[in-house]
Amino acid sequence: LHENRDDVTAIQCKIVCLVQNGSFKEALNVMNTHSKVLGSEVVFEKAYCEYRLNRVESALKTIESAPDQTDKLKELYGQVLYRLERYDECRTVYTDLIRNSQDEYEEERKTNLAAVVAAMSQWEKAPMEDLGLPESTYELCYNTACALIGQGQLTEAFNKLRQAEELCRVSLAEDSDVTEEDIESELAVIHSQMAYIMQLEGRTDEALQLYNQVIKLKPSDVGLLAVTANNIITINKDQNVFDSKKKVKLTNAEGVEHKLAKKQLQAIEFNKALLAMYTNQADQCRKLASSLQSQNPGHPRPVLIQAAQLCREKQHSKAVELLQQFSEQNPESASGIKLTMAQLYLVQGHVTKACDVLRSIEEFKNKAGMVSALVTMYSHEEDIDSAIDVFKQAIEYYQAEQPGSAAHLALVREAANFKLKHGRKKEAISDLEQLWKKNTNDVHTLAQLISAYSLVDTDKAKSLSKHLPSADTMSFNLDVDELENSHGATYVRKKAGKVVGENLPKEPGQGEVKKKKKKKKGKLPKNYDPKATPDPERWLPMKERSYYRGKKKGKKKEQIGKGTQGATTGASAELDASKTASSPPTSPRPGSVTGSSTAPSGGSVIPPRQQKPSSSGATRKKAPQKKKKGSKGGR
Repeated sequence: LHENRDDVTAIQCKIVCLVQNGSFKEALNVMNTHSKVLGSEVVFEKAYCEYRLNRVESALKTIESAPDQTDKLKELYGQVLYRLERYDECRTVYTDLIRNSQDEYEEERKTNLAAVVAAMSQWEKAPMEDLGLPESTYELCYNTACALIGQGQLTEAFNKLRQAEELCRVSLAEDSDVTEEDIESELAVIHSQMAYIMQLEGRTDEALQLYNQVIKLKPSDVGLLAVTANNIITINKDQNVFDSKKKVKLTNAEGVEHKLAKKQLQAIEFNKALLAMYTNQADQCRKLASSLQSQNPGHPRPVLIQAAQLCREKQHSKAVELLQQFSEQNPESASGIKLTMAQLYLVQGHVTKACDVLRSIEEFKNKAGMVSALVTMYSHEEDIDSAIDVFKQAIEYYQAEQPGSAAHLALVREAANFKLKHGRKKEAISDLEQLWKKNTNDVHTLAQLISAYSLVDTDKAKSLSKHLPSADTMSFNLDVDELENSHGATYVRKKAGKVVGENLPKEPGQGEVKKKKKKKKGKLPKNYDPKATPDPERWLPMKERSYYRGKKKGKKKEQIGKGTQGATTGASAELDASKTASSPPTSPRPGSVTGSSTAPSGGSVIPPRQQKPSSSGATRKKAPQKKKKGSKGGR
């Protein structure tokens, strides 16, 4: 290039060398500098460098501007489309490549196609297509398992992951240079997906153990680490928040945004906001939720997080206003938001307002569960008319959409029972007639209808009573005695008494001998003396006996005074120097302070309790210790 600056072959060789060394920026600079000379000779290299530098949109434009779509450009085009999450187009590209190519890279293409199918199943909930892909490698088995997870077939997916694990161990064990640590590192992504299935099945303890094993391996894939850490945070929820704060750092690693799908990144950001709420970081939570709302304006979750934070601050009214505003601006997401509003109204005790909000949800208002909830709440408020109106609207809906269906008849039945329960027999007649016409053999409904008509139209009640079955047809061939003596009988008739005449007079000496019960000998006290007469007042409490004189106070207690410790009241006068002024004070002998001969007979002098003096002559006190500071980042 020093000899000939525009040598195309030399420039191409230099670009390829830079790409092989990973110097993508430098290679791109060389191509941009010599763009006029190179023309379209290095379109693939340029697009590849842009792809590796995560400039995916630029790479797409470069590929689409190429005059000829070669096979290697198509391969790269498929990768770019996958990163842009344009899965339908990506699947078409790979299907075409597999059909029209025959080389040593066929297995890699099938693996990529399986990854596209798995992504469509997981993120777009598209039905899983059978493209006839083999499961000869652990990568293909793993992708099939991911597609099964997207379809909710968790057991089949777990079995596929087991198969992928076995294939991985076998294929890597054949390489003598691969260590056990390398195998475990390669299996980390499979184990993490297994843990995810366990978590979905509710086996959270097993899932958490497997997740932590993956984290300890410290895999080089930052995307795998971020997903695993995020799933641990979801298991912790509002517990073990300090562990969650450590794990959330793994989701902030450099390059994570280029390794994960948009929905995965979105879920991680939502969990960051929830973690901030659980750790009482209100400002941080509001900041993250507002950022999420600006990025996803129609998504209800950021607004729900903000409302939850307001509720933690006891600002329920503001939370309701926020949700109301969002539901008006985004009617397509209003159903879930309005359910939350109703819950908040119930928390505040506004039952009628909660009912109004629930009845405004067109999607759910005629569902059996919603009707049940509304009727229960209106009954609690003693608003029977509104409850009947709810039944009426729901019955009219099913009468128009699903007449005669099980749901329709069940609602009519419940409406009739509700009206009868609350004394609205006149209003229940139409419902009961409708039910009886559907099934004229229903005696219970007929009886209810006759009872309702008896208050309104007695002649109608009499004419309907003719349809009741006769007493003979309603009688049952039952053995009453057998029924009463059965295991489940709660009442049994007493047997008839014996006839008096049957008791014949017995001859003398043939009377019945009564069995005498053996009396047990009573236990005697240990100090029992058979010769001594027992105390007649022994059954009375001690204080109620005639000879009780109360407790005697001890002499020693009377003698002990309030003076110097060890002194007695009897000796206090003798030891008082002010009372013996005639005798001069004498110095005590060594060793006679606590046990002198001046102690009175009959009681020993109590020695004083000694305390070990400190070097300063005063008793030492233990200084209060400072409380240890909590761990970094904790409260």
